[in-house]
Amino acid sequence: MADDQAARIERLGALAVEVSANVADGQTVIVRAHLVDAPLVRAIVRAAYRRGAHQVDVEWNDPLVRKIRLEEAADGALGWVSPWVHELPTQLAGLRGSAITGAGDPAPGLYDDIDAGRLGRDTVPVPEWGVVVGERTVNWGIVPSPSRGWAGLVHPDLDGDAALERLWSQIERVCRLDEPDPGAAWRKRTADLAGAAERLTLAQLDTLHFEGEGTDLHVGLLPGVGWLGGGLTTVWGREHLPNIPTEEVFTSPDPERTEGVVRSTKPLLVNGRAVTGLRMRFERGRAVEIEADSGAELLRELASRDDGAARLGEVALVDGSGRIGPLDTVFRHTLLDENAASHIAIGRGFGFLSEDPQSAGRINTSAVHTDFMIGGPGVRVSGRTRDGRDVEVLAEDGTWRLP
Repeated sequence: MADDQAARIERLGALAVEVSANVADGQTVIVRAHLVDAPLVRAIVRAAYRRGAHQVDVEWNDPLVRKIRLEEAADGALGWVSPWVHELPTQLAGLRGSAITGAGDPAPGLYDDIDAGRLGRDTVPVPEWGVVVGERTVNWGIVPSPSRGWAGLVHPDLDGDAALERLWSQIERVCRLDEPDPGAAWRKRTADLAGAAERLTLAQLDTLHFEGEGTDLHVGLLPGVGWLGGGLTTVWGREHLPNIPTEEVFTSPDPERTEGVVRSTKPLLVNGRAVTGLRMRFERGRAVEIEADSGAELLRELASRDDGAARLGEVALVDGSGRIGPLDTVFRHTLLDENAASHIAIGRGFGFLSEDPQSAGRINTSAVHTDFMIGGPGVRVSGRTRDGRDVEVLAEDGTWRLP
């Protein structure tokens, strides 16, 4: 069993290096992960050096250390980030480097007893990572990293070993590690996603309309801003597949033209705390009401972070042919859950989706980017083209309707 587990970890590490980030010979690589991810981190480091990496550095994260900060630090210290943390992404981009992140929640519920106000104020992303991603100056990748804590959150009905085994088998499935050649499997899937994105771009949609229980949302789209699915290419020509798994096609909508109400179809985690039953109402592009069965105060804090934090930066469509949705599992992590169902995100958009400076300049800007899922069985997506035609986009069963 230990040998089988080691082999799993080695395959996932190789996938992160060779397919997701697509590390190049001579690159400097940053690996960002939790302490419990150490076996996967070592596999990634080994795979990166075998790939020809010049230097591989590891940035460790320990949620227990962060909890101590939240408990003990002065109020004025919350929300402050050390200057060298801000400088790292920019310096990595200057080296034409690569970044790999392990995703998962190793300590569910750890922050449940922390005051929501303190937790919200200390939810401070490093905007420079958003800049290098938006400018496509780093080839990067994120892969899930199964842990006992995360497995217990996803499968609370199973004991520790059984829950971890179940989560690992699901991760192997959705990451296509069960295929003889995972790289070839991902090339095929990303080609399918790229085709769907091309059809959406060619359709010249002006609006999308999401309809379902608790959802009646109109999202305006920007002319000159395309759809994207699958992989990215850096400005210096390095192809990579940032999210593994990925099942989405996405665009950045008009931040001033979202109207209506929307209900999340899956819970999400913000800073380690669950937000369930999320409901939002939009007027003239801005989220003017944010309610939830739990965790609403965290979303409100994020939405007030800056002028663009309450506006949409992304709308993404996920069809029914992906591997995550059919598992009918809530993974409690955006990397997987956002690829199970169509979703939107408040906050930062993606300037690289437009080659027209005027269109790109209208894409939403913010220090934050928070995805939540609004699609799934029972949610229909239609659209209206710029020449006034009404078209079906996604049926309630997740089937593409757009020609």
